[in-house]
Amino acid sequence: MTQDPGGREVDVEIRWVEAFLAVAEELHFGRAAARLRMAQSPLSQTIRRLERELGTTLFDRSTRSVALTPAGHAFLPHAYRVFEELELGRQATRASDGVVYGTVSIGFSGALNHHTLSPLTRAVRQRFPGVTLALTGRVMTREGVEQVERGSLDIAFVGLPIDPSPVRTRLVASEPLGVVLPVDHPLAGEPDIDLADLADEGFVTTPEAGGSALQQAAMRACVHAGFRPRVVQEVTDAFLILTLVSAGVGIALMATSIAEITPTGAVFVPLRGESTCMHHGIAWLADNPSPVLSAVLDVAHEVLPSPG
Repeated sequence: MTQDPGGREVDVEIRWVEAFLAVAEELHFGRAAARLRMAQSPLSQTIRRLERELGTTLFDRSTRSVALTPAGHAFLPHAYRVFEELELGRQATRASDGVVYGTVSIGFSGALNHHTLSPLTRAVRQRFPGVTLALTGRVMTREGVEQVERGSLDIAFVGLPIDPSPVRTRLVASEPLGVVLPVDHPLAGEPDIDLADLADEGFVTTPEAGGSALQQAAMRACVHAGFRPRVVQEVTDAFLILTLVSAGVGIALMATSIAEITPTGAVFVPLRGESTCMHHGIAWLADNPSPVLSAVLDVAHEVLPSPG
Protein backbone atom coordinates (compact mmCIF):
# COMPACT_ATOMS: atom_id res chain seq x y z
CA MET A 1 0.00 0.00 0.00
CA THR A 2 1.31 3.44 -0.93
CA GLN A 3 -0.08 6.85 -1.80
CA ASP A 4 -0.57 8.48 -5.16
CA PRO A 5 0.70 12.05 -5.76
CA GLY A 6 -2.65 13.34 -4.46
CA GLY A 7 -2.40 11.44 -1.17
CA ARG A 8 -4.94 8.68 -2.05
CA GLU A 9 -4.01 5.20 -0.81
CA VAL A 10 -3.52 2.73 -3.65
CA ASP A 11 -2.39 -0.86 -4.09
CA VAL A 12 0.95 -0.90 -5.90
CA GLU A 13 3.22 -3.87 -6.50
CA ILE A 14 6.92 -3.59 -5.69
CA ARG A 15 7.89 -4.64 -9.21
CA TRP A 16 5.84 -1.74 -10.60
CA VAL A 17 7.76 0.69 -8.41
CA GLU A 18 11.04 -0.89 -9.49
CA ALA A 19 10.02 -0.46 -13.14
CA PHE A 20 9.08 3.17 -12.52
CA LEU A 21 12.45 3.93 -10.90
CA ALA A 22 14.36 2.29 -13.74
CA VAL A 23 12.57 4.40 -16.35
CA ALA A 24 12.81 7.55 -14.20
CA GLU A 25 16.57 7.16 -13.84
CA GLU A 26 17.29 6.06 -17.42
CA LEU A 27 14.62 8.23 -19.13
CA HIS A 28 14.70 5.60 -21.84
CA PHE A 29 12.46 2.52 -21.99
CA GLY A 30 14.99 0.43 -23.89
CA ARG A 31 17.82 1.03 -21.40
CA ALA A 32 15.46 0.57 -18.46
CA ALA A 33 14.23 -2.74 -19.87
CA ALA A 34 17.81 -3.95 -20.38
CA ARG A 35 18.66 -2.93 -16.80
CA LEU A 36 15.67 -4.93 -15.51
CA ARG A 37 16.47 -7.84 -17.85
CA MET A 38 13.06 -7.81 -19.46
CA ALA A 39 11.61 -6.92 -22.84
CA GLN A 40 10.53 -3.35 -23.53
CA SER A 41 6.88 -4.20 -24.22
CA PRO A 42 6.22 -5.80 -20.77
CA LEU A 43 7.97 -2.84 -19.15
CA SER A 44 5.68 -0.39 -20.95
CA GLN A 45 2.66 -2.43 -19.85
CA THR A 46 3.88 -2.39 -16.24
CA ILE A 47 4.22 1.41 -16.30
CA ARG A 48 0.71 1.73 -17.77
CA ARG A 49 -0.69 -0.48 -14.98
CA LEU A 50 1.01 1.72 -12.40
CA GLU A 51 -0.35 4.87 -14.04
CA ARG A 52 -3.88 3.41 -14.12
CA GLU A 53 -3.68 2.50 -10.43
CA LEU A 54 -2.37 5.96 -9.52
CA GLY A 55 -4.86 7.68 -11.79
CA THR A 56 -2.26 9.89 -13.43
CA THR A 57 0.41 9.96 -16.13
CA LEU A 58 3.96 9.58 -14.82
CA PHE A 59 5.92 10.02 -18.06
CA ASP A 60 5.66 12.19 -21.14
CA ARG A 61 6.58 9.87 -24.00
CA SER A 62 7.55 10.71 -27.55
CA THR A 63 9.45 8.89 -30.25
CA ARG A 64 12.59 10.81 -29.28
CA SER A 65 12.43 11.30 -25.53
CA VAL A 66 10.96 10.27 -22.19
CA ALA A 67 10.47 12.78 -19.37
CA LEU A 68 8.86 12.75 -15.96
CA THR A 69 5.56 14.61 -15.67
CA PRO A 70 4.91 16.80 -12.59
CA ALA A 71 3.06 13.81 -11.11
CA GLY A 72 6.07 11.60 -11.87
CA HIS A 73 8.38 14.01 -10.08
CA ALA A 74 5.99 14.02 -7.11
CA PHE A 75 5.89 10.22 -6.99
CA LEU A 76 9.67 9.75 -7.29
CA PRO A 77 10.68 10.35 -3.63
CA HIS A 78 7.90 8.03 -2.45
CA ALA A 79 9.16 5.32 -4.79
CA TYR A 80 12.69 5.68 -3.43
CA ARG A 81 11.32 5.48 0.11
CA VAL A 82 9.70 2.12 -0.65
CA PHE A 83 13.07 0.59 -1.45
CA GLU A 84 14.78 2.38 1.44
CA GLU A 85 12.26 0.78 3.80
CA LEU A 86 12.86 -2.62 2.22
CA GLU A 87 16.61 -2.22 2.73
CA LEU A 88 16.08 -1.18 6.35
CA GLY A 89 13.95 -4.29 6.80
CA ARG A 90 16.71 -6.48 5.38
CA GLN A 91 19.24 -4.83 7.68
CA ALA A 92 17.00 -5.31 10.69
CA THR A 93 16.49 -9.02 10.00
CA ARG A 94 20.23 -9.55 9.58
CA ALA A 95 20.96 -7.51 12.72
CA SER A 96 18.56 -9.72 14.70
CA ASP A 97 20.88 -12.65 13.85
CA GLY A 98 23.90 -10.70 15.08
CA VAL A 99 25.06 -9.84 11.56
CA VAL A 100 25.58 -6.18 10.62
CA TYR A 101 24.88 -5.80 6.92
CA GLY A 102 24.14 -2.90 4.60
CA THR A 103 25.52 0.35 3.22
CA VAL A 104 26.49 3.57 4.98
CA SER A 105 27.19 6.65 2.86
CA ILE A 106 29.89 8.99 4.20
CA GLY A 107 30.79 12.45 2.91
CA PHE A 108 34.19 14.01 3.59
CA SER A 109 36.19 16.98 2.39
CA GLY A 110 39.39 15.19 1.36
CA ALA A 111 42.88 15.90 2.67
CA LEU A 112 41.53 17.63 5.77
CA ASN A 113 40.04 14.33 6.95
CA HIS A 114 43.06 12.09 6.47
CA HIS A 115 43.45 11.75 10.26
CA THR A 116 39.77 11.04 10.92
CA LEU A 117 38.33 9.20 7.92
CA SER A 118 40.89 6.40 7.61
CA PRO A 119 40.71 5.14 11.24
CA LEU A 120 36.93 4.90 10.94
CA THR A 121 36.85 3.13 7.58
CA ARG A 122 39.58 0.64 8.61
CA ALA A 123 37.80 -0.21 11.86
CA VAL A 124 34.41 -0.65 10.19
CA ARG A 125 35.81 -2.93 7.49
CA GLN A 126 37.67 -5.05 10.03
CA ARG A 127 34.72 -5.37 12.42
CA PHE A 128 31.82 -5.53 9.98
CA PRO A 129 32.87 -7.09 6.66
CA GLY A 130 29.23 -7.13 5.57
CA VAL A 131 29.03 -3.33 5.66
CA THR A 132 29.69 -1.37 2.48
CA LEU A 133 30.99 2.19 2.88
CA ALA A 134 29.94 4.51 0.05
CA LEU A 135 32.44 7.40 0.24
CA THR A 136 31.93 10.80 -1.38
CA GLY A 137 34.83 13.28 -1.43
CA ARG A 138 35.02 17.06 -1.80
CA VAL A 139 32.00 17.56 0.47
CA MET A 140 32.28 20.83 2.37
CA THR A 141 30.51 21.43 5.65
CA ARG A 142 27.32 23.13 4.49
CA GLU A 143 26.82 20.68 1.67
CA GLY A 144 27.50 17.75 4.00
CA VAL A 145 24.93 18.94 6.52
CA GLU A 146 22.34 19.50 3.80
CA GLN A 147 22.91 16.02 2.35
CA VAL A 148 22.56 14.42 5.78
CA GLU A 149 19.32 16.36 6.27
CA ARG A 150 18.01 15.08 2.91
CA GLY A 151 19.13 11.52 3.59
CA SER A 152 21.54 11.33 0.64
CA LEU A 153 24.39 10.93 3.17
CA ASP A 154 24.24 8.97 6.42
CA ILE A 155 27.34 10.58 7.94
CA ALA A 156 29.29 13.69 6.99
CA PHE A 157 32.64 14.89 8.27
CA VAL A 158 32.09 18.57 8.98
CA GLY A 159 33.70 21.56 10.57
CA LEU A 160 32.16 22.75 13.81
CA PRO A 161 30.12 24.62 14.79
CA ILE A 162 27.41 24.32 12.14
CA ASP A 163 24.39 26.52 11.52
CA PRO A 164 21.12 25.48 13.27
CA SER A 165 20.05 22.12 11.86
CA PRO A 166 18.15 18.96 12.83
CA VAL A 167 21.34 16.92 12.43
CA ARG A 168 23.36 15.84 15.44
CA THR A 169 27.09 16.49 15.59
CA ARG A 170 30.02 15.35 17.71
CA LEU A 171 33.52 16.83 17.94
CA VAL A 172 36.22 14.33 16.94
CA ALA A 173 39.37 16.50 16.66
CA SER A 174 40.67 20.05 17.07
CA GLU A 175 43.78 21.37 15.33
CA PRO A 176 45.49 24.78 15.32
CA LEU A 177 45.83 26.48 11.95
CA GLY A 178 49.24 27.04 10.40
CA VAL A 179 50.35 28.46 7.07
CA VAL A 180 51.47 26.64 3.92
CA LEU A 181 54.07 28.59 1.93
CA PRO A 182 55.97 28.00 -1.31
CA VAL A 183 59.47 26.71 -0.51
CA ASP A 184 61.04 29.85 -1.97
CA HIS A 185 58.97 32.21 0.19
CA PRO A 186 61.18 34.53 2.33
CA LEU A 187 59.55 33.16 5.53
CA ALA A 188 59.59 29.48 4.53
CA GLY A 189 62.58 28.70 6.76
CA GLU A 190 61.17 30.30 9.94
CA PRO A 191 60.23 28.08 12.92
CA ASP A 192 56.94 30.00 13.26
CA ILE A 193 55.29 33.07 11.76
CA ASP A 194 53.17 35.96 12.98
CA LEU A 195 50.07 35.86 10.78
CA ALA A 196 50.00 39.67 10.62
CA ASP A 197 53.26 39.51 8.63
CA LEU A 198 51.30 37.83 5.81
CA ALA A 199 48.66 40.53 5.44
CA ASP A 200 49.87 41.55 1.96
CA GLU A 201 50.01 37.99 0.60
CA GLY A 202 47.55 36.39 -1.81
CA PHE A 203 45.61 33.51 -0.24
CA VAL A 204 44.33 30.28 -1.78
CA THR A 205 41.15 29.14 0.00
CA THR A 206 38.09 26.99 -0.22
CA PRO A 207 35.03 28.90 -1.56
CA GLU A 208 33.17 31.13 0.87
CA ALA A 209 29.88 30.38 -0.88
CA GLY A 210 30.34 26.64 -0.27
CA GLY A 211 30.01 26.92 3.48
CA SER A 212 33.55 25.70 4.11
CA ALA A 213 34.49 25.50 7.80
CA LEU A 214 38.17 25.80 6.82
CA GLN A 215 37.48 29.07 4.99
CA GLN A 216 35.57 30.41 7.97
CA ALA A 217 38.32 29.46 10.42
CA ALA A 218 40.96 31.04 8.17
CA MET A 219 38.92 34.23 7.90
CA ARG A 220 38.56 34.41 11.69
CA ALA A 221 42.31 33.99 12.14
CA CYS A 222 43.12 36.77 9.66
CA VAL A 223 40.57 39.17 11.13
CA HIS A 224 41.97 38.45 14.61
CA ALA A 225 45.42 39.32 13.21
CA GLY A 226 44.09 42.66 11.96
CA PHE A 227 43.43 42.17 8.25
CA ARG A 228 41.10 40.58 5.71
CA PRO A 229 42.88 38.16 3.38
CA ARG A 230 43.23 38.94 -0.32
CA VAL A 231 41.94 35.78 -2.00
CA VAL A 232 43.62 34.97 -5.33
CA GLN A 233 42.14 31.51 -5.94
CA GLU A 234 39.25 29.43 -4.58
CA VAL A 235 39.13 25.64 -4.98
CA THR A 236 37.06 22.98 -3.20
CA ASP A 237 39.80 20.34 -2.87
CA ALA A 238 42.22 20.86 0.04
CA PHE A 239 45.04 18.92 -1.61
CA LEU A 240 44.67 21.03 -4.75
CA ILE A 241 45.13 24.08 -2.52
CA LEU A 242 48.47 22.62 -1.42
CA THR A 243 49.38 21.98 -5.04
CA LEU A 244 48.61 25.58 -6.01
CA VAL A 245 50.71 26.87 -3.11
CA SER A 246 53.63 24.71 -4.22
CA ALA A 247 53.18 26.21 -7.70
CA GLY A 248 53.57 29.71 -6.25
CA VAL A 249 49.96 30.82 -6.78
CA GLY A 250 49.61 32.02 -3.18
CA ILE A 251 49.70 30.91 0.45
CA ALA A 252 47.08 29.05 2.50
CA LEU A 253 45.98 28.58 6.08
CA MET A 254 45.55 24.90 6.89
CA ALA A 255 45.08 22.59 9.87
CA THR A 256 48.28 21.30 11.49
CA SER A 257 47.86 17.70 10.27
CA ILE A 258 48.34 18.93 6.70
CA ALA A 259 52.07 19.27 7.49
CA GLU A 260 52.39 15.47 7.02
CA ILE A 261 51.13 15.53 3.43
CA THR A 262 52.48 18.85 2.15
CA PRO A 263 53.73 18.27 -1.42
CA THR A 264 57.19 19.02 -2.74
CA GLY A 265 57.48 22.73 -3.38
CA ALA A 266 55.59 23.81 -0.25
CA VAL A 267 56.28 23.91 3.50
CA PHE A 268 54.02 24.11 6.55
CA VAL A 269 54.94 26.67 9.20
CA PRO A 270 53.15 27.03 12.57
CA LEU A 271 51.62 30.36 13.52
CA ARG A 272 52.97 32.35 16.44
CA GLY A 273 50.78 33.45 19.35
CA GLU A 274 47.19 32.58 20.20
CA SER A 275 45.99 29.90 17.79
CA THR A 276 42.76 29.65 15.84
CA CYS A 277 41.62 26.03 15.70
CA MET A 278 39.86 23.95 13.09
CA HIS A 279 37.25 21.82 14.86
CA HIS A 280 36.46 18.54 13.08
CA GLY A 281 33.18 16.73 13.70
CA ILE A 282 30.81 14.15 12.32
CA ALA A 283 27.14 14.80 11.57
CA TRP A 284 24.21 12.39 11.33
CA LEU A 285 20.43 12.30 11.74
CA ALA A 286 19.41 10.96 15.13
CA ASP A 287 16.10 9.59 13.79
CA ASN A 288 17.75 7.57 11.02
CA PRO A 289 16.49 4.04 11.87
CA SER A 290 19.26 2.16 10.04
CA PRO A 291 20.82 -0.54 12.28
CA VAL A 292 24.02 -0.43 10.21
CA LEU A 293 24.35 3.33 10.75
CA SER A 294 24.01 2.78 14.49
CA ALA A 295 26.78 0.18 14.36
CA VAL A 296 29.09 2.50 12.41
CA LEU A 297 28.43 5.35 14.85
CA ASP A 298 29.35 3.03 17.73
CA VAL A 299 32.66 2.31 16.00
CA ALA A 300 33.19 6.03 15.46
CA HIS A 301 32.76 6.66 19.19
CA GLU A 302 35.52 4.13 19.87
CA VAL A 303 38.09 5.11 17.25
CA LEU A 304 37.30 8.83 17.11
CA PRO A 305 36.59 9.83 20.73
CA SER A 306 35.79 13.43 21.46
CA PRO A 307 38.96 15.25 22.57
CA GLY A 308 39.16 15.98 26.29
